[in-house]
Amino acid sequence: MNIQQRITFLFTAVSAGILALFMAVVYFSASQNRANEFYNILEKEAITKANLLLETQLDAETLQTIYKNNREILYEVEAAIYDDNMSLIYHDAVSIDFVKETPEMLAEILKKGKIQFVQKEWQVVGIVYNFDGKPFIVTAAAFDGYGFSKLKNLQTTMLLAFFSGLLLIFVTGKYFSKRSLIPLSKMSDEAKKISASNLDLRLKEGNDEIGLLATTFNAMLKRLESSFESQKQFVSYLAHEFRTPLAIIIGEIELSLSKERSVADYKTTLQTILDDSKKIAKLSENFLDLAKAGYDKSEVKFKAVRLDECLIEASHKLQKNHPDFRVEMDVPEGLEEEMITIQGNEYLLSAAFKNLIENACKFSENKYCLIKICSKNSRPTLTFTDQGIGIPEADLPKIFSPFFRGNNTLFAEGSGIGLFLVEKIILLHNGKTHVSSEIEKGTTVTLEF
Repeated sequence: MNIQQRITFLFTAVSAGILALFMAVVYFSASQNRANEFYNILEKEAITKANLLLETQLDAETLQTIYKNNREILYEVEAAIYDDNMSLIYHDAVSIDFVKETPEMLAEILKKGKIQFVQKEWQVVGIVYNFDGKPFIVTAAAFDGYGFSKLKNLQTTMLLAFFSGLLLIFVTGKYFSKRSLIPLSKMSDEAKKISASNLDLRLKEGNDEIGLLATTFNAMLKRLESSFESQKQFVSYLAHEFRTPLAIIIGEIELSLSKERSVADYKTTLQTILDDSKKIAKLSENFLDLAKAGYDKSEVKFKAVRLDECLIEASHKLQKNHPDFRVEMDVPEGLEEEMITIQGNEYLLSAAFKNLIENACKFSENKYCLIKICSKNSRPTLTFTDQGIGIPEADLPKIFSPFFRGNNTLFAEGSGIGLFLVEKIILLHNGKTHVSSEIEKGTTVTLEF
């Protein structure tokens, strides 16, 4: 069942329920009004016959004749009158005697003053009528054929109206549900035209809920387009970066195997192979870190991490491979442990810090990096400062772009993903990265968590 059908049936069911409830209330109200009105008629008839018998002294035979004649053509009221001793002094038709008054019933009427009840669809009323200071008990009963006939007509009319209205509601609901879903159908047709080859296409946006859905979908398309472009660029760069050192390794090995060479030549070849293998290993490590930093935040395991411990671990790992790198940490006195502890991923933070330390040492002649740890407004802040060649002002806005390498690449080799990786990791930890630099004076990278 599609959405249009579900909306139509749901709308029809809700409307049918409301209509049925409304009809039930109307019918119940009409039924109660009929019963109350007929009880009033019975009471008036009872009083009238008591008046005719007791006050006007009309003889009982005449009253009985009137009852019998009217009973043939009308729903005549059957009345009975008792004195205070509960002795019958008048009855319209003793042979019929529908009510069958009992001493208990008469005593109840005398006690309460008035009772009313239903007996086999006949309505019965019993009242106390006072005449010459004496109480008389009067009962009246009749079948409201006219009232029940009107109720039956009302019931038939309401049922016809209900099913006719239900049909009209169904047709109307189907029409409006179809009209309401036309924008979704158009959106679906437009979405079918979008594929990996034309992610630049967008859906038509609007101000209503469907327009908001289109806006959300377009934002997703924009992210997908950016992701596809990055992936293409990533694959292209990966192939290019790995091809060069692999080609050198293959060439060196083939050259060595082409003829016998001296031990010194073999050592030179092996050193070249080792250097290029290290480049490949470094690239692999960077791309692995980049892939992990690209995970959804909900998929990354976070725990309480001390930033100073991450920095020490990152510097030790780096200095193990680069003994000439010098790293100094400046931690102010009185800095408490909780001031530099955050919820983070230790592996990713160490990877980010290692990249920053390596950049600072690599692009400095003295291979030196100063790290300052502090807390500003209860927020941990780290600064990485070097005395290197600096970054040109024109390159500063681009340094966090993937695979970007500025003019300083002549000074040292790099892959162009270090700072891009750093920013992704810091953003993953709800932090901010700021860079300031002066040519030939050095660069400062500030991380605020």
